[in-house]
Amino acid sequence: MTAVLEQRRAAPESAGQQQVAPQRRTPRPRRFAPWLWGVVGIAVLVAIWELYRLVGPVDGFVLGELRLLPRASDLAMPHVAEMIARLFSGETRSSTSEPLWLAVAQASLVTGGTSAVGFVVGVIVGLGFALLMLAFRVGRWALLPWIVLSQTVPLIAFAPMVRSWGSQLTIGAFEWQDWMSVALIASYLAFFPVAVGALAGFESPDRVHVELMRTYAAGWWRVFVRLRLPAAVPHLLTALRLAAANAIIGAVVAEVSTGSRGGIGRMIIQFAGQASSDPPKAWAPIFGAVALGLLAAGSLAATGWLLKDYRRVEVSSA
Repeated sequence: MTAVLEQRRAAPESAGQQQVAPQRRTPRPRRFAPWLWGVVGIAVLVAIWELYRLVGPVDGFVLGELRLLPRASDLAMPHVAEMIARLFSGETRSSTSEPLWLAVAQASLVTGGTSAVGFVVGVIVGLGFALLMLAFRVGRWALLPWIVLSQTVPLIAFAPMVRSWGSQLTIGAFEWQDWMSVALIASYLAFFPVAVGALAGFESPDRVHVELMRTYAAGWWRVFVRLRLPAAVPHLLTALRLAAANAIIGAVVAEVSTGSRGGIGRMIIQFAGQASSDPPKAWAPIFGAVALGLLAAGSLAATGWLLKDYRRVEVSSA
């Protein structure tokens, strides 16, 4: 009898232990894994550059009038070590000239500030277009084709026109500055991914969730704030990264097209004219533009980490 009672007592305990057994958690990715893969990607790119520099044809490969492979000469493709060493030498041959990396950093700050202004303006305009297309179906039919068509305009031809129009704009004591034209071009490229990505994010909630909010007598604005905006966060983060990259590209292209001084674009033109006598120097502003893009992407990645609670995840019931 005692053995039977002990078995009956042990059975519920074992059943309870089975019910409350902890679920296996999927291992989280290591914190530094993305950075490690980024370093590996840079190392692979450097290895490919040096390998082609070693075995590639000096004059490249041309088929008819089309160049299929670039030249592998000292003038066209300096060694990576030479380009890095050139950054820490003087900008000019003068003994009193500042280091080249400092001049590139100063130009990057100018371009970065202009790109930031264009990025903010582009985000505001893109969100405004997305809200209009979300609220009014007719607005979506009328705006979306033009938004897509706007990105087919070549910036090299469009940037000088913007500068010319801006120079003729005077409102009282206000005078249009050259950097404003650059910022406007940057915002022109930045608003497109924000408008399209935000619209996709605002429309991402399931229909059943939207109808549930309406059964609670929630208005359009409350549904947007409580449901659509949190659901759009993953889409917005991706769109903001693209917008930041587009803003930097637009600023550099606008500086090249308009000849604005002080930025990376002007430095690219200036150093390209010296490439025949100093090939590694011509790549210094390109490194600055790359660093500027990485800084923008890293800042938005930190923003995404702060908003990680708004990401949709699948919860297993097993």
